[in-house]
Amino acid sequence: MKLDILVFAAHPDDAELGCSGTIASHISKGKKVGIVDLTQGEMGTRGTPEIRLQESAEASKILNLSARENLGFKDIYFQDDESHQLKMIEMIRKYQPEIVLANAVSDRHPDHGKGSSLASHACFMSGLRKIETQHNGEDQAPWRPKSVYHYIQNNYIEPDFVVDITPFWETKIESILAFKSQFYDPNSQEPKSFISDPDFLPFIEARAREYGHKILVKYGEGFTVERMPGVNDLFDLI
Repeated sequence: MKLDILVFAAHPDDAELGCSGTIASHISKGKKVGIVDLTQGEMGTRGTPEIRLQESAEASKILNLSARENLGFKDIYFQDDESHQLKMIEMIRKYQPEIVLANAVSDRHPDHGKGSSLASHACFMSGLRKIETQHNGEDQAPWRPKSVYHYIQNNYIEPDFVVDITPFWETKIESILAFKSQFYDPNSQEPKSFISDPDFLPFIEARAREYGHKILVKYGEGFTVERMPGVNDLFDLI
């Protein structure tokens, strides 16, 4: 299945927290979008890999994704190296996206920066015909996405552009809350974590309002670029 946009996420819920409004917006326009989670988040303070896979499936339904996969990389310990790059290349060649969205270039969690560089390198390498990969026993053709953009996560990064997600704010929140094991629940017996703090989701809203304010809308999601985007019509910038 060819996708228009492929989102790489180091952990289940990274994509929902970082760019699910943008995902929902583009799906509403008829674009095919999929997520590839790199790990099962097994080193997280709360939940289990099995629970997080179930939660990912629920979030996928909410967002109406065309595809979602989990590569099962080792949480915390995966590296931007040949074996991991080849698995990422396999996914890029399988889905042939025009655009890839990837983790923040740097962040509080070290896996986010690693996931960012891994996706960037794999997107370039996927276009090299002398790198050979197979999927389901069949040779894959080279494919290089046209653009790679990085969503912004916990740490503040000045965005290179902002997407208006105002009409899709409720969808974003619903997709985040599909990960029930991870976020604030006064009745939960799970240990507390950084993102289970009751102030965490208000922070997500505050960040979205801040980025939205930059482009004079209510809610926005910010992205950084690897190369300068170009336009041929000034009205595309409105």
